[in-house]
Amino acid sequence: MIDEIQVENLALIRRAALLPARGLTVLTGETGAGKTALLSALRLLMGARADKEAVRDGEDALEVSGRLFGMAVPEVEVAVPDGEAGGAGDGSVASPVPSPDAEIVVSRRVTADGRSRASVDGRMVSVGELARLVAPTIDLCGQHEHQRLMKPSAHVCMLDAWAGEDVAAARATYEQVFAQATAAAAELARVRDAGAASSAKLNEARFVLQRIDAVDPREGEYDELSADLARVEHAEALAVAANAAHEALAGEDGSLDALNSAISVLDGASCYDAKLGEYADALRETGYVLEDIAREARDYRDGVEFDPETLAWQQERMAALQGLLRTYGPRIEDVLAARAKAADLVSLVDDAAERERAAQAALDAAESELATAAQTLDAVRTKAAPRFSSAVTVQMGRLEMGGAELVCDLAPLDRAAWTKSGPSTVEFLFRPGAGMQARPLARIASGGEVSRVMLAIKVVLGGTDEVDTLVFDEVDAGVGGSTAVALADVLVDLARTHQVIVVTHLAQVAVRGEAHYAVRKAEGEGGMPETDLRRLADDERPPEIARMLSGDATETSLAHAREMLEQVQGL
Repeated sequence: MIDEIQVENLALIRRAALLPARGLTVLTGETGAGKTALLSALRLLMGARADKEAVRDGEDALEVSGRLFGMAVPEVEVAVPDGEAGGAGDGSVASPVPSPDAEIVVSRRVTADGRSRASVDGRMVSVGELARLVAPTIDLCGQHEHQRLMKPSAHVCMLDAWAGEDVAAARATYEQVFAQATAAAAELARVRDAGAASSAKLNEARFVLQRIDAVDPREGEYDELSADLARVEHAEALAVAANAAHEALAGEDGSLDALNSAISVLDGASCYDAKLGEYADALRETGYVLEDIAREARDYRDGVEFDPETLAWQQERMAALQGLLRTYGPRIEDVLAARAKAADLVSLVDDAAERERAAQAALDAAESELATAAQTLDAVRTKAAPRFSSAVTVQMGRLEMGGAELVCDLAPLDRAAWTKSGPSTVEFLFRPGAGMQARPLARIASGGEVSRVMLAIKVVLGGTDEVDTLVFDEVDAGVGGSTAVALADVLVDLARTHQVIVVTHLAQVAVRGEAHYAVRKAEGEGGMPETDLRRLADDERPPEIARMLSGDATETSLAHAREMLEQVQGL
């Protein structure tokens, strides 16, 4: 949900701020005043492609920032901006569960030379990441711009969301079994590929297996052998060093004799000064340590052995291991991994028939289970589809769409075309009138018609719709009279479950807004035209409503405007 949007230097906008209500916000103004630029700002926050021509004349860059709350905030990967990569998203990416208290600040900057930067909570992100985070929460419903409604891939999600738990349970089962069948098919393909491996690959795998098994290395052996060889190859030097240390400490005239002499002298004089006794005690403790070291050095010297046969075997073993490391290394773990891979290929070929039978049996079982799950899912969707269509058609009737209806069409797919979403396609079709052919929504020419269908669907979806904010542009195209009142009523209903922002030319819609912004063209610095966006206070609304009614604020239109506003307040 949008808490605030700030725009600087975009088209005719020098600086503007929009703080929409939680419910219905209306934007009114004469054609050309800059309402389109505000929608362009929102598109930029949704990750749309930037156009350097949108930067206000004479400025270095435009900037759009927005504070949004109730967002699902994932860990955003910090990335170098990708220029114009990404887009508004297709609505098919699963989103984390949103938190009502989560708030983020997103921004987009486009320079006059076309460079684009995006950030989330002050961290630089790619434009694609911005699109994945923001676009799924907002539907920008302008002519030929109905992101989710115009894409059949999103229709199944709308139907499932409306149908509730029955479809949810069936779909969860189907998705689980579909994943199992996909994995089983992949395993069968792997077994068959291995069975059909060329003789050259098979011979190579057998050679690798034979060569490594001839040495039979074990994990950690190389490090152990390296340490042992260092000791064995330098046995004489080690023995000489240990013996020299022992003699220096415990030999004739060694350190221990001198230390004991010092202790004796200090003990003798300690009767005159106790401090010397403390020195003697400290040296005595040191003597114990030196005696231990001398004894261990002697034992080490006596334990040093030199066995030419052991040395030769260890050197030969080291050479064999190093040969494997040069070919399959650099680590023993890599050598063992190469052996496992070769052994698996040889085993697959040697046991190809049995493995293929087992893999085929697993796939057959998974496919049988999948067929049952698919039938169940199709059944619950087939039951829900006409009820959903009927509910949407009722709302379309409220909008006085001349007997038009929505048809929710389910078409079974060949098994090879099944997807994670199901075994059938789900597509919304539009029938303009009784007896007329139902056609895909994407082929409807009238943007206003599509907007009203979207409006009807959103009302039916209610709180189950994952999109938080709906922005309608041209939803009132070609609408007037009683239809305008009906359109306003439907928008108010929709605003009970969504944040709704409407760009409108209808006074009947404008009077229902919880927040009312007027967009006007003004003269800026140096006589340059610029867009002025301002939230109207209660006493400023009647003149704007009057302008929408008659083109000017006459006494008659002002009276009518006040009457309309009073009627709304009484609802």
